[in-house]
Amino acid sequence: MNTVKRAREIIDIEAAELVRVRRSLDKRFSRAVRLILESLRQGGKIVVAGVGKSFYVGQKISATLASTGSTSVTLHPSQALHGDLGMLSKRDVLLALSYSGESQELLEIIPAVRRQGVGIIAMTGVADSALAKAGDEIIYTPVTREACPFNLAPTASTTAALAVGDALAIVLLEARGFKKEDYARLHPGGTIGKTLLLRVGDIMRRGDRLARVPVSSKVKDAILAMTSARSGSVGVVDRTGKAVGIFTDGDLRRLVTTRKNIPEIPIRAVMTPAPVVIRENALAVDALKIYEERAIDDLLVVDSRKNLVGMVDIQDLPKFKIL
Repeated sequence: MNTVKRAREIIDIEAAELVRVRRSLDKRFSRAVRLILESLRQGGKIVVAGVGKSFYVGQKISATLASTGSTSVTLHPSQALHGDLGMLSKRDVLLALSYSGESQELLEIIPAVRRQGVGIIAMTGVADSALAKAGDEIIYTPVTREACPFNLAPTASTTAALAVGDALAIVLLEARGFKKEDYARLHPGGTIGKTLLLRVGDIMRRGDRLARVPVSSKVKDAILAMTSARSGSVGVVDRTGKAVGIFTDGDLRRLVTTRKNIPEIPIRAVMTPAPVVIRENALAVDALKIYEERAIDDLLVVDSRKNLVGMVDIQDLPKFKIL
């Protein structure tokens, strides 16, 4: 058996069924979206329910909805009949998943859901099923065959439900004007959140950790400032506090091989003038971009008046998970 060939055939089956489901989306999908949007506007939530594989698919759909700003939870029909129906309010909408539309456990909760005044959207592959008839709206996901050789194991049908669930989440995201910043706020611990929310001012060295000297200083003053701040560079400022230069430990090493009486050399003579700077309200990821483009290790941070207010050392970035 050629396993790679067989795996490709299975994926081809699922891809073809996805195309079929794509073509089946129509005005019923639009009406389902409107029903959900109205629920969310009223402060309701999307309650996703299913049995067996559909429950697991529903968990993923619910998680995607919630992470993109559409409040959602999952409900298992068996638990619903033993008290979990209490999570429903009349402002909610039930997204009920069953490919056959005949899952008995799911159908058993429909009357109770109806009594609470909750809207019902049936996601099913059988348009005239009991679930479809019980729903206020239907999201139709028909497939002609499963990828299973016995046409039994839910494969193409679950893939279709997952894909339509993703489509639903993104359509709702766009309809509600959900932005990247909103997404980041819901993912504060992840790389996405760090990238979109963390500012230079959040990670820069300041106070005792900021090495700085006036432009009238000598190299020995710069060395003392760097040592005290445990920094690899020192910012040089004029009498008003504006950043006018930078001196690094690399500059110092180069001086050792070319100059004498190094401690007494005026810092003005050996600093890098007009240093690369970044504003404190810039995104931290912008600092990383500057490091990559300019091949530098230290970046001075300035305010709107170009006053030195901080420094970002490339060695600090890993602990903030920017690299």
